[in-house]
Amino acid sequence: MSDLLFHGGTILNPRLKGATYALEPLEALLVRKGRIAATGRLSDLESLAPSAQKVHLEGRLLLPGFNDAHVHIWKVGQLRTTLLDLRGVASLAELYARVEERARMLKPGEWLWGRGWNEALLAEKAMPSRAALDRLAPQNPVLLTRTCAHIHAVNSQALALAGITPETHVPGGEIHYDQGILYETAYGLAFKAMGEPSQTQYELWVKAGCEYLRSLGVTSATDPAVDPPLYAAYKALAERGELPIRVNLLYMRRPDGGAETFPLPEEHVSDYLRCDSVKFFADGGLSGATAAISRPYKTLEPPQYGILRFEDDDLFELALEAHRAGFRIGTHAIGDRALDQVLRVYQGLYQTAPGPRHRLEHFGLAGPEHLAKANQLGIIAVPQPVFIRELRANYERYVPDEWFCRCFNLRAMFEAGLTVAFSSDGPVVRQVEPLNGLQAALCEPLCPGNQVSLEQAIWAYTMGGAVAQGDEGNRGSLGVGKWADLVVLEGNLSDPYSLSVHRTMVGGVAV
Repeated sequence: MSDLLFHGGTILNPRLKGATYALEPLEALLVRKGRIAATGRLSDLESLAPSAQKVHLEGRLLLPGFNDAHVHIWKVGQLRTTLLDLRGVASLAELYARVEERARMLKPGEWLWGRGWNEALLAEKAMPSRAALDRLAPQNPVLLTRTCAHIHAVNSQALALAGITPETHVPGGEIHYDQGILYETAYGLAFKAMGEPSQTQYELWVKAGCEYLRSLGVTSATDPAVDPPLYAAYKALAERGELPIRVNLLYMRRPDGGAETFPLPEEHVSDYLRCDSVKFFADGGLSGATAAISRPYKTLEPPQYGILRFEDDDLFELALEAHRAGFRIGTHAIGDRALDQVLRVYQGLYQTAPGPRHRLEHFGLAGPEHLAKANQLGIIAVPQPVFIRELRANYERYVPDEWFCRCFNLRAMFEAGLTVAFSSDGPVVRQVEPLNGLQAALCEPLCPGNQVSLEQAIWAYTMGGAVAQGDEGNRGSLGVGKWADLVVLEGNLSDPYSLSVHRTMVGGVAV
């Protein structure tokens, strides 16, 4: 591979000095053997590498590749290949038509699996019904996952195959049997009944997801809910050199729908795959009103407060095992009750033994007390700016009015001194592109004044993810010695809506 010398455009290096975020301009950048060899004046780099292949950016913008710190890669790929895509449907009639059409394509007994409906965006403002799914797919079990992946609609065949009756109860979940709606951990009963996907299927979905993310300028990503079969697929792809981007894994300790606990995973750290972190779910989703909050959700009767998945002691014991073994921990926590619990647990971990910096995934309804405690403990916040755009109608419908302006308040996270890593949580949202998240963070806050600066947003989409993955020495900025994972953009940073991805490079190799 020949040396590459980039020049003739705007080259910006995200930096953080103290509490000040900056984009350091560079005149030229030299890539050698897949890493950044030097930055500085063009004339100096030409002297340093006279035979380098010059790459004129023609006025474009070059940044470190984007890092999506929380995206379900295989599920993104699954929706782009085999899964029935229900994102964007505007009515139950449209949803039912798609289900009926897919059912005609299946053999009797095959599972009809779809994802993406959002009752807040449907004309009827209602969830799919078991009776309708029975009528539309009389020969097939049906599982339709809501966009948030915390609520699922099923038909009678699916309930029967999952062994679910009106008397079935699962810790950390709820079953509304007559309507055919499963909440939180109850999903695991249906997933088990479907049968674990094969490693070949997982590999197909992972590669499709990675390739799509790479086309969006993403060079590093964290898949935040990985079980043993999915981990095996990732390792097989990494060993064959077939991962299109660099992937960090959060390994699940306790799957949905069961009381079993997966043992700590075998650590894996290579250039393209890291697994030295674990994952817990403390509560549900805010857009579907299952996040655990201390005040009742709006518009719901009887009053509902969401679902807390763990007792404190249970979560602490599982987390302490990982903490003592040196694993980073990422915990899904959105509602204030879940944030209270997880921060108590994290504080207890550090009081018991030193350990790595842990993560809070989503951090959706953080109040001043949560922000202060997270800063004190050195916790990394991993929110999703694009939620502000795509799930706004849900938040307006469900979030208590007095808490609306603290809902995904990105600015407050930065002002509290937190390390912030931006992400998409795709396919919870359709728009997994970092540029859409950038636009939302800069220009579309839920409340005026909650937007962040350009420097903060770009840092959070590059270095923030690197820090959250524990690999800031190799990625996240244009520092010498780091991987040459780069994105070239068209457009002008002064107008975030003008930006588009021109080229993505992983290890200096252009796509």
